[in-house]
Amino acid sequence: MELTDRQKQILRAIVDIYVSTAEPVGSKAIAALPDVNYSSATIRNEMADLTQMGLLEQPHTSAGRIPSPAGYRFYIDELMQDYRLSLDETRSLNEALELKNQEFDKMMSQVGKLVSKMTDLPAYTVATRRSEAVAKHFDLIMAGPGSIILVLMLSGDEVKNKLVKLPVKVTEPELKLLAAVLNASLTDLTAEEITGELLEKITRSAGAASPLVPLVMDFTLECLRRQYGDVHLTGQMRLLGQPEYRDAAGKAQEVFETLDEELITNLPAVLPKDGPVQFLVGPENVAKELKDTSVVMMRFDIGDGMQGTIGVVGPTRMDYAKITAKLGYFAENLGRMFQKNGQPTPPALPDGMKNEE
Repeated sequence: MELTDRQKQILRAIVDIYVSTAEPVGSKAIAALPDVNYSSATIRNEMADLTQMGLLEQPHTSAGRIPSPAGYRFYIDELMQDYRLSLDETRSLNEALELKNQEFDKMMSQVGKLVSKMTDLPAYTVATRRSEAVAKHFDLIMAGPGSIILVLMLSGDEVKNKLVKLPVKVTEPELKLLAAVLNASLTDLTAEEITGELLEKITRSAGAASPLVPLVMDFTLECLRRQYGDVHLTGQMRLLGQPEYRDAAGKAQEVFETLDEELITNLPAVLPKDGPVQFLVGPENVAKELKDTSVVMMRFDIGDGMQGTIGVVGPTRMDYAKITAKLGYFAENLGRMFQKNGQPTPPALPDGMKNEE
């Protein structure tokens, strides 16, 4: 879509003013800007053209306009300028990032709360794998009469465990034999590389412990296929501070009912490989209840094949440049926290990436 320089200036002005006021923008407000040298009549004509292009909407019969989702998308792609954090904002973000001595799961949860506070919007954090996981080591530990603890170490030093009720009686030597068979046959394989033929071979080699093989394999495949760690979602009630969501029984209620951890786990998957930031504007979201909502997501490296994602959810009217600057500051500094002498430092993983109980 080709816009003239004047149309671009007017669209940028409407987005900027609407972000600040949450009120439809008229031609007089644009004409009053110091860098605008057009008459109100000229601006009205351009606003009408931008509306016909689908970049603006007229919510009421008044002359005021608001950006459409397509208008926000054009603004993000073509018009948005870098936001420079103020000294006070930088100082506040630095204070918020004093988290080096906390365990990783607590850090991710705390980061979400801080991002929510600094943006005044709901925020989420999640850790994801950058590559397929493989099993590195199996342990089977007798836990008491009729139960064992299955311990599985994955690539990236993730450790998962599960209490398993035994379908048959097995002895310590039989457990050791099964563990030896698993370590000899299943290590360094992805979920897709574990075939039915291989499982039959393991079952034949497991002796009296063969009835445990299906239980072990179900847990192993579940762990290998799980891409996400714990999702930390916080600050949903901050939406009520936005004019668009003050009717708690209407639009806000729809968002509250839709915005949960399951929805969030679908968002990082759409992040492009060629960039750390992604915008989902209005109808681009995965749920129709979020059609008037935007999501901004930012990635950072954790190390050991893991990536972190931080994101915020808010009205399409959000200040995209400022939000991007703040998320970028968090992401850059969080990435540094997991680096030591230029090399990734293995962090403690979230509880959800360690244990299965």
